[in-house]
Amino acid sequence: MGGRPSLGRRFGWLWAAYSVSTFGTRLAFDAFPLMAILVLHSGPTAVSVLAAAGLAVGAVIAIPLGPWVDLRRKRPVMMAMDLIRFGALLTVPVAYALDLLGFVQLLVVSVVVASADITFGAAAGAYLKSLVPSRDLVTANGRFESTSWTATMLGPPLGGAAIGMFGPVITVLADAVSYLLSALGLRAIGGKEPPPGSGERPRLRAGDLLDGWRHILTDPALRPLFFNTVLTSGLIMATAPVLAVLMLSDLGFAPWQYALGFAAPCIGGLIGSRMAGGLVTRFGRHRVMLFTGWLRACWLVGLVFVGPGTVGLLTVMVVELGLITSMGVFNPVFATYRLEHTDTGRVARTLSAWSVSSKATVALLTALWGPLAALTGPRTAIGVAGLLMLATPLLLPRREHAEGKGVPDGSGTEAEADTGRSRTT
Repeated sequence: MGGRPSLGRRFGWLWAAYSVSTFGTRLAFDAFPLMAILVLHSGPTAVSVLAAAGLAVGAVIAIPLGPWVDLRRKRPVMMAMDLIRFGALLTVPVAYALDLLGFVQLLVVSVVVASADITFGAAAGAYLKSLVPSRDLVTANGRFESTSWTATMLGPPLGGAAIGMFGPVITVLADAVSYLLSALGLRAIGGKEPPPGSGERPRLRAGDLLDGWRHILTDPALRPLFFNTVLTSGLIMATAPVLAVLMLSDLGFAPWQYALGFAAPCIGGLIGSRMAGGLVTRFGRHRVMLFTGWLRACWLVGLVFVGPGTVGLLTVMVVELGLITSMGVFNPVFATYRLEHTDTGRVARTLSAWSVSSKATVALLTALWGPLAALTGPRTAIGVAGLLMLATPLLLPRREHAEGKGVPDGSGTEAEADTGRSRTT
């Protein structure tokens, strides 16, 4: 990616806020499924319902929030979403300490966090455009991407060790505090953000709720990429609860081994994200996106062969290394491509619509894969997802398209949330 140019003090604070909240989230790697399995003794169907229902209801709640964000200053929205996530997550260790923690509470908190995640991502993608010039678009995306994978590499092993020493809710507490620190970092950015538009305060209209999807589905560049990324992330994430049950319950892996199996390969995401800019310069954006889109589809089916012991753990690591390295290159290029084909005035609603669709698809497929695993076994369910994954590259854009009318002057951070292998609360 070259010589890492400075993107300014304000971007530095934004990056710092993102880093601390991302590290907190990765520290709480699969916290809710782990609590459901280890504390509430839930089976694969209940664990899948927890993951799916939280995402689905959260996505529905977030539908009107994307257009709403476009009509407001973005930094206050981001700070509010951080504080909402802090408060919601804090209720979990409090309830656990009082011996009142239950499945319903985990479900409600997951809904609140999911809707706040979508809203924060929409606001962040729009806000960053005022901080980063277009020439640094891939650089900015690469920095967020490498931060995400670094946190994913370091967070889960530390979180697993913390769970072993202090109990299963300590990482949720750390995640909550990370959102409070993120809000403080966003406040430290300073400066006055101009209001969107001018003159009379704009109002949200009924038609605005669907404008993000209208833009995506009528744009020949975004439409195939939308279906590809939404289906890909859905298939990857649908296997997460099933694989957790397979490894923790059926194969007898300890929580720290399970976390390590997904943390160590994240070095591939760090390497891939740092390579993305150079690969685009040498081979072109579309060619890199197409190649890595095909490459990332080849790995998921390998999880069928996970067995007990050291060999099984190494199998997980090899599969994840290939998948994550491919995504480490793909994600920054994808984020850049998406923003370059989105008008400045509809960034938040477009990112929100994309994220809502992705989370709803994850919820639907996760809800289906839990009963499928219960009926056929975890390996069969994972194998079905892996085979379907092999067809997803057929949905990638076949050719390069000209940029949209509103070429942005900045970047977005939301791509890794939609397509990443990282799994949060």
